[in-house]
Amino acid sequence: MDATDCRTREGAPEDPGAAAPDRAGPPGRSARPAAVRDGLGVGIAVGVSGLAFGAAAVTAGLSVAQACVLSLLTFTGASQFALAGVIGGGGGLVAGTLGAVLLGGRNALYGLRLAGLLGVRGWRRLLTAHVVIDETTAVATAQPDRAAARTGFYVTAVSLYLTWNLTTLAGAAGAARVGDPDTFGLDALGPAVFLALLWPRLAGGRTEIKVALAAAVIAIAATPLLPPGVPVMLAAVAALLGSLPAGRRERVNA
Repeated sequence: MDATDCRTREGAPEDPGAAAPDRAGPPGRSARPAAVRDGLGVGIAVGVSGLAFGAAAVTAGLSVAQACVLSLLTFTGASQFALAGVIGGGGGLVAGTLGAVLLGGRNALYGLRLAGLLGVRGWRRLLTAHVVIDETTAVATAQPDRAAARTGFYVTAVSLYLTWNLTTLAGAAGAARVGDPDTFGLDALGPAVFLALLWPRLAGGRTEIKVALAAAVIAIAATPLLPPGVPVMLAAVAALLGSLPAGRRERVNA
């Protein structure tokens, strides 16, 4: 033991609050860097698929300007692809819009879940609602506390919005070169991201696994029978199983 150790142990009085700065810090401080990493990773990775939408929109008959405005004002990828698909298949604008609205209806359910978590008030609600989508909801709800959830939500929203709109422009302008989105595997980015976010939650217990499996079964069974977007919302019914008290859940399972 050297002299420094002796002075530290003997010459300085014991400080019971030595570790206080970490405990007294703002809630979620240690979780925020991870939330930033999650948000940037999801935002940039999924945002790149805007290349596919830009190409698909122009191929379906939209102009470059129309594709870009659609990404700026709609900003929900599944609905945008649905609209482009209907128009490209010879359908009318009304039919395409109705399908897109139906598919984007699940975002309203996300808003109900995030309202209390984000605590947004006043005019900021309008801006925040514009970026309540699958990716921002997934990152926010995957965080361990409210502060980290807010950080993850907004980092995902900003990075994804910027990347999506820039790549939409690039994809629309270079549609002839990008061609079919499946060629580059861009269609697999979204599902891969959600699987990565969901996987840690499946380790939470048997209830989480049962809910995930039930939701998958419902969605797969409903997909051939119902319009796009409806199977996803219908699969949310499986979450009711996890919300039941243990005793009632066992009776339901029986």
